Amino acid sequence: MAYKIAVLKGDGIGPEVVDEALKAFDALGRKKNIKFEYNYALIGGRAIDETGVPLPAETVEACKNSDSVLLGAVGGPKWDTLPGDKRPEKGLLEIRKNLGLYANLRPAKLYGPLAGACPIREEFRRGGVDIMLVRELTGGIYFGERGRVSGANGEEAFDVERYSAMEIERIARTAFEVARKRSRKVTSVDKANVLESSRLWRSVVNKIAEGYPDVALEHMFVDNAAMQLVRNPSGFDVILTSNIFGDILSDEASMVAGSIGILPSASLSEGKLGMYEPIHGSAPDIAGKNIANPLAAILSAAMLLRYSLGLEEEAEIIENAVLRALEEGWRTADIGTGADRGKILSCTGMGDKIASLL
Repeated sequence: MAYKIAVLKGDGIGPEVVDEALKAFDALGRKKNIKFEYNYALIGGRAIDETGVPLPAETVEACKNSDSVLLGAVGGPKWDTLPGDKRPEKGLLEIRKNLGLYANLRPAKLYGPLAGACPIREEFRRGGVDIMLVRELTGGIYFGERGRVSGANGEEAFDVERYSAMEIERIARTAFEVARKRSRKVTSVDKANVLESSRLWRSVVNKIAEGYPDVALEHMFVDNAAMQLVRNPSGFDVILTSNIFGDILSDEASMVAGSIGILPSASLSEGKLGMYEPIHGSAPDIAGKNIANPLAAILSAAMLLRYSLGLEEEAEIIENAVLRALEEGWRTADIGTGADRGKILSCTGMGDKIASLL
C-alpha cells in the first residue's frame, strides 16, 4: 500500500510535533509494509514570510492532490499586528473552505495513566471521560458578514452568526453517524433561548434525529454545557455544536482530559480527504526548546489512518503504542507529575519512544 500525505508543518511548535508524527508513520510503515509519501507545503506565518500570503495556491493544490493532510499549527506574536485577512489564522480558515472541511471531530478522552492530571475531582468523573465533540467548521460567525461602522457612540463593530439548514443537516448527520459507533447519544448544544440561528439549529437537528431512532438526542444551552463539562463530564458521549461554541467547548474539554497536549482532531469533507491536527496551537513560548508534547500530533496521525485511509487496525496500533508509553510512566513536561519526574522525555524523546513501541 502507498499513500500520499500533504504535510503542513506551520508555525511555532508545529514543525517539532509534526516531525514526531511522521516518525510514527515511518515506523508503522516498516511494520505493516505501507509506504507514506510526504508532500510538504506552506501555511500560516511561515507562508507569509516566504510568499506574502497565509495560504499559497500551491498549498491548496498539494492538499487536493494528496490522500490526506497533516497540519502542525499556525500563528504567533510575530504576525499579530497584520490585518485580519493577512494573518496566519486566515490561512487556516481558507484551507478549510477550499477543501470543504465542514466537520471537525475532537475527541477528549481521559487516559487512565493520566487521571492524576485531570483537575476535576474523581467523584465527578467516575464513569470515565470519553467525549467526541463534533463541531461545524465552515459556517457561523467566523464566516459571516463583519465590519466596522461609525455609530452614535463612536466606532462600532459587528460579526454575523448565520447558518443554513443544509449546513446544519450535514453536521448533524455526521454527529449521529459517529454516535452510532460509540454509545449512541448526541447532546446538541445551542443558545436557542436567545439566538434565532440556534432556533433553526435545534429544529433541523430534531428533524435529522428522526432518521436515527437508535440514537438518543438531548438539547443543552451552551452555558449549561460548559458547566456540565466540569461537573459531570461522564454524562457526555457525542457533543454536536456550532463553529464558535465548538471552538470554546473543545478547549474546555481538553482540560477535562488532563492536558491539551494529548488531544488530536480531524476535519472532514464529504469525501475521504481530511485534515488532521493537534488542537494545542503553535505555543510560540516553547517553540524550539524540544519540550513540546508530540502525542496530540501522533494521535492525529492515527485519526488520519482511520478516517481518510480506512486503516482501522493501523490506527489502533498507534493509539495502543501511546497508551503503552503512558502506562510505562513516560511523560513530557506538561503531563509529568511529581511521581513521573524521573521519566520525563523531550519532544523528540517521546517520538522515539512511540516509534520504538511500534
